[in-house]
Amino acid sequence: MSLQVRGRDVALEAYRVETAHGLAFVPECLMASDLRPGTRPSHQEAYEWIATHGAALERAARSLAGGRTPRPPFDIVTLSSSV
Repeated sequence: MSLQVRGRDVALEAYRVETAHGLAFVPECLMASDLRPGTRPSHQEAYEWIATHGAALERAARSLAGGRTPRPPFDIVTLSSSV
């Protein structure tokens, strides 16, 4: 399954990403390696980052669904408890 971005959660400062293992919340801070502190990626930058890191996001979601902790820095990704 390819990842599907389901929008941005303002309160969590994360993008909702549908994976084969459920709905994952991907924090914007993962995407901010070259951004100034206090800034956030544009939607275009976020979508490109998610596309580039899709395999790692799928692995993180698979780990979480199996009750394991993903490898850093993806250990801050979370799965929704109610999809």
